[in-house]
Amino acid sequence: MVEQKKTAVIIEDDADVRALISEVLKQAGFEIIEAATGLEGVDLVRARDPDVITLDLNLPDFDGIEVCRRLREITDAYIVMLTARHDEIDRLMALETGADDYLTKPFSPRELRARIAAMLRRPRARDQPATDEEHVVREHGELKVDVEARIVTLAGVELELTRTEFDLLATLLSAPRRVWPRETLLRTVWGTDWMSDGHLVEVHMGNLRRKLGDDPRAGRYVRTVRGVGYRLGPG
Repeated sequence: MVEQKKTAVIIEDDADVRALISEVLKQAGFEIIEAATGLEGVDLVRARDPDVITLDLNLPDFDGIEVCRRLREITDAYIVMLTARHDEIDRLMALETGADDYLTKPFSPRELRARIAAMLRRPRARDQPATDEEHVVREHGELKVDVEARIVTLAGVELELTRTEFDLLATLLSAPRRVWPRETLLRTVWGTDWMSDGHLVEVHMGNLRRKLGDDPRAGRYVRTVRGVGYRLGPG
């Protein structure tokens, strides 16, 4: 069976940067769709349901943070935010809004390609339909995680998690007694060894906790092991 070609939407108002990203992703085997504004990008994502989105933070119509928020309402595609801003607050806002990763300009084309390749090595439910024999549902108190369908319910209510948040939760549930160091979560969930990206784990784990209604001090579902990483709470 021929593997379906993956699709990427590039939302970037700078034509030169857009051309560079397009070339990098074409070489990685993507079908490319380009947008110069946030509104056009949202419309294209809704119409084409891509696997990956690169998103500029500074766009002529909407701020990239607002565009990311709108995208998260309609897609679970991986979102990589690209921007010339170097302030930490911009990175944190992008991640808290739903971006999976963040690169500052000027960026290395090889690093962009490597980060996207690492994300795509993570499973995606629609690409890997489960058989009855493979179907796995993990339970922890009132929390239920259908690993293959990528559905999470808490007390019977389905939660809207991003793919990164889901992968972090599923990882914790895969070994309930294990303490997961941040660097191990980076390798397991992001597939990278970029140790400087520890903020990725912290921000996404914070987002996950909020959606679980978890008190970070009590740690009913996610507990911080100070100086090490995270483990599953008592449930």
